[in-house]
Amino acid sequence: MTSILRVVSQTGVTYVPSQKAEGGQLAKCVVRLKELGGKYENEFIATLLGNLAGCVFHADDLVIATLRFQVRDVNGQQYQDIVAQNLIKLNM
Repeated sequence: MTSILRVVSQTGVTYVPSQKAEGGQLAKCVVRLKELGGKYENEFIATLLGNLAGCVFHADDLVIATLRFQVRDVNGQQYQDIVAQNLIKLNM
């Protein structure tokens, strides 16, 4: 899914162990995004990984977001992950 969204908030960067990342650690943070429109528009909590986690976004920034939705099964329970593949800040 690619759309224009508004940033609500962003957490600080943490580092998590990863066998795929160079050095064995991967940068990770979470951003809360909201669709444009009224007070009750849909919101998404998306994970930013790697270099994208190092980007700083502020509340009310408009971004073009490409989000990947995936579902995983753990011990019979289903969980949905939303990962931001790309976040581009719009200059306004």
